[in-house]
Parts: sequence; C-alpha cells; structure tokens
Amino acid sequence: MDKKFLGADLLSSVVVFLVALPLCMGIAIASGVPPAAGLVTGIIGGIIVSAFAGCPLQVSGPAAGLSVIVFQIIQEHGIAMLGPIVLLAGLIQVAAGLLRAGQLFRSISPAVIHGMLAGIGALIFAAQFHVMVDHSPKASGIANILAMPESIALLFQDTDHDHHMAAIVGFVTLGVMIAWTFLAKGKFKTVPGALLGVIAGTSLAQWGQWQIHYVKLPSNLVDSLTFTNPAGLLGLFSMEIFWESLALAFIASAETLLSAAAVDQMVKDGKKTNYDRELFSQGIGNSLCGVLGALPMTGVIVRSAANVNAGARTRMSGMLHGIWLMVLILAFPSVLQLVPTASLAAILVFTGIKLLDLPTFRQLNRYGWDVAAIAVVTTLTIVGSSLLTGIVLGLVLSIIKLLWAISSLEVKVDTDPIGDRVDVQFIGSASFINLPRFSDALEEIPTVAETHIHVRGLHYIDHAAMEALASWEKSRASRGGHVFVEWNELMNFYNEKNLKAKPAPTETPVH
Repeated sequence: MDKKFLGADLLSSVVVFLVALPLCMGIAIASGVPPAAGLVTGIIGGIIVSAFAGCPLQVSGPAAGLSVIVFQIIQEHGIAMLGPIVLLAGLIQVAAGLLRAGQLFRSISPAVIHGMLAGIGALIFAAQFHVMVDHSPKASGIANILAMPESIALLFQDTDHDHHMAAIVGFVTLGVMIAWTFLAKGKFKTVPGALLGVIAGTSLAQWGQWQIHYVKLPSNLVDSLTFTNPAGLLGLFSMEIFWESLALAFIASAETLLSAAAVDQMVKDGKKTNYDRELFSQGIGNSLCGVLGALPMTGVIVRSAANVNAGARTRMSGMLHGIWLMVLILAFPSVLQLVPTASLAAILVFTGIKLLDLPTFRQLNRYGWDVAAIAVVTTLTIVGSSLLTGIVLGLVLSIIKLLWAISSLEVKVDTDPIGDRVDVQFIGSASFINLPRFSDALEEIPTVAETHIHVRGLHYIDHAAMEALASWEKSRASRGGHVFVEWNELMNFYNEKNLKAKPAPTETPVH
C-alpha cells in the first residue's frame, strides 16, 4: 500500500461503493437471482480481483450486459446450474490468460461489439420496464417487448397490487438520474446519479408507506447462495453446458478488456493494462463466484470511470469498495430492505437506454453501410433469438466482409493505339482467392509494343498472384513485348525477387 495515495483512494472507494451498491442489487434482480448474489459478486470483484488485476484502476462486479445471458441460463437449466456454468467460464478465462489470449479478445469487430451492447440494452430495457411497475418479465426479448402494453394497462386497472405506485417510484428514480446528467457540474459529477435516484425513490415509497415490492435480504447472507455441489459439476460434461460457459467467458472477457482499454485512455500516468493478467484475474474471480453460486463478473466501465474520475491512484480503491459492500450487507442489511425493486429496475432501464446508443449506429455508417448493417443484424438477432446466436452471426458476417474485402479486385485498361501502349491498373487485392480473375485480366491485355502494369492501387498481393504476374511477364517478353511494372514502395522487393522486368519510374504517368 502506498500511503501517500491512501487519502485519494479512500475517497474514490466511497464513490465507487455508492455507484456499485444499487447496481449490484438491480442486476441481480434483473438476472433472476436474490440481490445478495449480486452483492457477493461485487465483494469478490472488489477485494479479490482488484488485488491481482492487470488494470489496477478498473473495478469489477456484476454487469448489466451479463444479466441477459444469466437470465437465459436460469430459465433453461435452473438456478442450481448457474454456479457450475460460471465456474467453468472462470476456468476458461484463467486458461486464456495463461495462454496469453488477452489481445485476441480485443480483435473483435467494433460493429459486433456495438451490436451486442445495443441488443443487450434493448433486452434490459424491455425486461426491466415490467419490473419497474412491479410486473414479472417474460422469458424472451420479443415476449417482453410485446407485453409492454399489458404492463402499461396494469397502471389503470383496479388490482390487488399498487402497480401505479411502483411506476411512480420508478419514474421518479429515472427522472432524477436523467436530470442529474444535465445538472451535475464540477466536483458534483462524482456523486452518482443512480444513488440519488434510489434515495429519491426509496424516500417517496417510505413516506407513502406504499405496498409495493422491496428488496429482500436474508438475515444470514450465506442462506441466499446456491453453492456449487458435486452433482452440479456432473452437468458440465454436457456439450450444451460447455457452450453456455464458453459464451459467458467470451462475452465477459470482451466486455472486461474493452472496459480496460477505455480506462487506459482515461488514466494520464501512461500505465497500460496487462490484458493477460486482467483476463487471468477475472477468471479467478468468476471461478470463486461459481463456487459460491453468485453472479458472474466483468470489468465495468461505469464503476471504473467513477473510480478514475474520483481521483483513485492505486488498486486499493477497488479493494476498499469491496470491503464497504461487505460491511454494509453484514452489519446493516435492514437499510437495503427499504429500497423498492422498482427503483432498482429504473436504474437498469436507464442503463439499457444508454447501451442502445443510437448515435453510435449513425457513426458506424460513416465506415460503410456494410459495417452498420452488421451491427443492426447483430442487435436484431440478439433481441429476436438469443445473445449467443446474435454474436456468432455478427462474427460470421464480419469474416465474410473481410473475405469480400481481400478478394475485391478492380481492373482498368486504357489503350493508346497511336503510341502502341496499354496501361493496366489493378486496384484492391490480388490473392489466391481471386487468382482466376487476376490471371484472366492479364491474358486479356492486348498485345502491343509497350505494356505498363500499375499495381500501386493494390493494398495486398500474395505469392500466388506474384507467380502469375511473373509467368505472364515472361510469356509476353518472349513474344517481343516490353513490360513495365510500376510498384508502390512497399512492393518493390517483390519485383526484385520475382520479376525480370525493371520497375518503371514511380513518376511514369498513367494514361
């Protein structure tokens, strides 16, 4: 511990604790598990993961993005299998960290990432809208969207439950959070809007003594956890369970390392994340969460940004925030039971709206309609089918786009009959994938005294295309033709090794 930074870390840890507290409980409820399971994950992410993290100022805990996949796991396999699946996902992350695969997780197409986050945001919004009015969410994204009119109708019906009161609490919480994003200035920006929203919603509910749903915590924290047992571990031999764990590990790792990259940009001391170590520490944390039957974790940008902006200097800030969570739920659980679930749901509705991030889709369109289309298809598939299906489809479309890009070849032929010269421009990529087109274009070049091949427009040429060009050049030279190949600077060495024809001067005009 560096004592000179203790004051700054202590203050920032309190800020992060206040941010994390409502999120841990809200994400747990959204995932279909008791709030205590989210708080335990926050404690492990703070005390354990922060101690070993490759990104010292990143704060880990339950993430809204994982609530969707956790909810699906519980719906399909039951809450007893959540622990084993999270445990296996953690072990996969540990192995990936030891194998130095941290950088690989960062090489995912941004279009897929944005599509994934938007899809998760839409699912969170649709599900938590029902919870915000004390109604039960449905089993799928489409069902939640279609059932929204039903939940709205409950507000105007005379029922045994005060759904309209829950809605008032939720919308007050939401309104305070939205207002705070515009009103917070200077040092007040470190005060979390989510906390202010929960305080407002809780105060209103307690003042009115409204009979709505509140957070439920057991007197003994351990009683609410579903520990992994040997019988549950036997289920890991199922391929379906393995794929669920792999998907969870993949999504958690991608979100963690993207968050770490964002933290690197915020930190001004120049220290960069050790991605392999970060992945390894996340795996340790998720393995422990799996054993305890808690929620899976990731590095979370909301908490991490709050940590950096509050002035944190070392990993001690993240560790202390985990200690504050543990002290609160062990010593003052009755305080948490005053919080309405509608207020926590409102926080996640707000989070879902931010994850949708529609302006980003307009920015993606600047890189081409195909990039934006991949993001949109990923989002729609996640909402209409499942998270894993959407991500896999997005990755497949990204690979197809890449193959299309590296196989794209444009040929322009300009003949000058008076000067007995022909200029041929190749633009794009020349590789074994489009070798037939490349070779056919060469063979179709008219036989003239002087042929100029311009390959400056090629951003890639492989050995197969080089051999085809060398063979064609020899054939044309044997018939008395003169061939000049005009290279860009990066390709001059190919000419020296593979072609007899000397490159034409780079200033040779293109007709």
